[in-house]
Amino acid sequence: MKAKNIFIILMLILFLIIPSSYVQAKDSKENLNIYSEAAILIDSNTGVVLYEKNSKQKMYPASTTKILTAIIALEKCNLDEKVTVSKSAISAIPPGYSSCYLSEGEEISVNDLLTVFLVHSANDAGYVLAEYISGSIENFAELMNQKANELGCENSHFVNPSGIHNNNHYSSAYDMSLIAKYCMKNKTFRSIVSKRNCVISPTNKFDTRQYVNTNDLLNPSSKYYLENCIGIKTGYTSEAKNCLISCCTQNNLELISVVLGGAYTETGDSVRYVDSRTLFEYGYSNYSLKTIAKKGDIMTSLEVANGTKDTKNLDLSLENDIKALVKNSETNPEYDISLNKTISAPISQNNCVGTISYNINGITYTENLLASHDVEQNNSLILILEISLGLLIILIAITIISLKFKNTKKKSKHYYNY
Repeated sequence: MKAKNIFIILMLILFLIIPSSYVQAKDSKENLNIYSEAAILIDSNTGVVLYEKNSKQKMYPASTTKILTAIIALEKCNLDEKVTVSKSAISAIPPGYSSCYLSEGEEISVNDLLTVFLVHSANDAGYVLAEYISGSIENFAELMNQKANELGCENSHFVNPSGIHNNNHYSSAYDMSLIAKYCMKNKTFRSIVSKRNCVISPTNKFDTRQYVNTNDLLNPSSKYYLENCIGIKTGYTSEAKNCLISCCTQNNLELISVVLGGAYTETGDSVRYVDSRTLFEYGYSNYSLKTIAKKGDIMTSLEVANGTKDTKNLDLSLENDIKALVKNSETNPEYDISLNKTISAPISQNNCVGTISYNINGITYTENLLASHDVEQNNSLILILEISLGLLIILIAITIISLKFKNTKKKSKHYYNY
């Protein structure tokens, strides 16, 4: 057998024995090597999508679900409220799912429940919170779906607070990015998900308990550690595979990454971390938060028709800096200027006389344009107008008097003519 044929057969055998979940997917648009079945990278501030792969495909979110439960709890409860653990809440967790082993009758604060829920991914803490807020898991799921709809999610349906597998419990990378974007605006949420570990205060049942964050991007001793990562949540079930929502900040630019349906690479590396790092590297290499125009910059000039000779030429300057997310390869973005319908002297310095708008990546950035100096009214023109008006009035008066005089004269002649 020829060497060439042997080589072809060997390659076919290798292809067949490598599990399909290990085969690397390549997105042709950006030429990124993303293994996960679905992924997205967005700007945390504007929501602009920088990269996506099957981002609206329905997927099982596993424990990334917990961020939605947490934000609802933060909006419904006070952190220092005490919650009593019920038997129904802790017994609802199937074997094999992560837990902090809460005990029936244990009294624990909302803050500690949220912390161990997000940091250690304790499913029992989520069920306790759900029952405390809504009375039942079913009622709480209604709250979850309502909140998801409010945030613009279109391919999501939640049936439990923790992401325990259910065929009717699903979301998408895009929807989870919307939820994450909303959550990261909450200071308490941001603080909790950034913790590398947590300590749960003593309760009536247990002494102090300590837990480590499940997110290896936050772990300095992990090979996946990412220095600029500030959270937020891992997820795993056998059906969902490895999932991860993460957030990074660098050079004042905050990005959110979501990867769902990941397994392991050919070398045994966890796809959720490999893909997340790839997405962040792409984002920060290609996009920046730039000041595209500075406060005080002169953007245009105009002539005020009724202004004085020395002040009628008016510069319009920016009221504030304009900062925008731009692709590094793009320069000199175009803009539109809209002036007030009536611009007439007198005009005071720093009065708003119009706006300037940049449309970048589908986002419109608008800022006011201010008068650079006072524009005085041209009084000589007014004087000329007043004199002209006066002369016109006099002329009209003379004309009227003249006509009356002529009419009187005609009447007089008619009276004496016999």
